[in-house]
Amino acid sequence: MAIPKKKRPDDPDYRSKFEQTIGEYLGTNAVHEPERIYFTQPSKQRFYVPDFKTKGGAYIECKGKWDASDRIKHVWLREQHPDKRIAIIFQNSKVRLSKRSKTTYGEWATKNNIEWYDWKDGIPAEILTYNANSKNNRTRRRISGSVSEPESGASAVPNRSRTKRSASKGS
Repeated sequence: MAIPKKKRPDDPDYRSKFEQTIGEYLGTNAVHEPERIYFTQPSKQRFYVPDFKTKGGAYIECKGKWDASDRIKHVWLREQHPDKRIAIIFQNSKVRLSKRSKTTYGEWATKNNIEWYDWKDGIPAEILTYNANSKNNRTRRRISGSVSEPESGASAVPNRSRTKRSASKGS
C-alpha cells in the first residue's frame, strides 16, 4: 500500500523530474503553476468518410460502437450540412452510452435530431430510394415501425429481427 506524500505549503507538485529540476534552478525567482490561462482552440478543418452512399445520394453510416468523438462529429455534420441526408444504422440501438449512463445510442441520436435506424429492423426502403435532387424530399428522423419493401431496382434488405428461442430444459 502506497503511503501518501505529505505536502508542505512551499513544496510544489511537479509533473515531471525535468520540471522539478527547472523549479529548483529557478528557486524563489518563479512560482510553479500560479494560474490558469484560458484560450480557445482554433477551429480545425476535418473530413468525414461515410461508409456508404446510395445511388440517390443518401449517406449511410454503420455503427457498432458509438463513442463520444463519433457522436459529436455527427452533431457537427448535421449542423454544417443540413442538406445532406446521413442515416446511422446501429448494430444495436439499445446499447447504453456507457456503463453508468441510462441513455441508449438511439435515445441520444433522437435527442440530438440525428436520423438513425436499428439493423435488426433492417434498412428502410426510403433510404435506398432517396433522391437528393428531388424537391419532394421530406426530412424525416427515426422512422418507427416495420420496414417497407424497396421500390423496383433496389435490392431487398433482410429483416434482422430476433426470434425468441424456446427454453427447453433437459430433453
